[in-house]
Amino acid sequence: MDRQPVLEGERFALRPLRADDWDALYTIASDPVVWEQHPMTDRWREEVFRAFFEDALAKGGALAIIDKDKGTIVGSSRFQALTSAEDDPEEQSSVEIGWTFLAPRYWGKGANREVKRLMLAHALESVERVDFRVGEANWRSRIALEKIGAQQTRRTELSKHQGKRVLHVIYAITREDFAQGRLAQSA
Repeated sequence: MDRQPVLEGERFALRPLRADDWDALYTIASDPVVWEQHPMTDRWREEVFRAFFEDALAKGGALAIIDKDKGTIVGSSRFQALTSAEDDPEEQSSVEIGWTFLAPRYWGKGANREVKRLMLAHALESVERVDFRVGEANWRSRIALEKIGAQQTRRTELSKHQGKRVLHVIYAITREDFAQGRLAQSA
């Protein structure tokens, strides 16, 4: 699966993240409101966001989200953690979509829906399932995932941030669910 495609929708385009996207993305990420429900509520701080940004570039799979009318970056998302059935015959091939953030002025206006539809359609050409890992208390992201048809699984993941335990819940959309779901019909 190409984890750094160029994807284009009606209002938004996605392209591989570049080092020179720093200023535009940090302008968005420096707003604490963006991270208020995220497990890492301090990601608005320059040094914390710098580590996030550098990790995105190093691991690949990161995409800049562009408002086509304005020609400006409005956020970012990633394809991460690609697994194949050959790696684990008991497991479906899958990829994780996550680390998504948008400028608040795009919240509730269909931007996340279009971006996720583009990413899901691309991913599900190659894998059988897309996973989404979200902080348990991040209700904004959880509701957004449920609106696009993602189903919460029984899987969870525990990590630590600043010495505190952080529980992530896992949502998923399978190839079959996507083909029969709301997002596929809006394509």
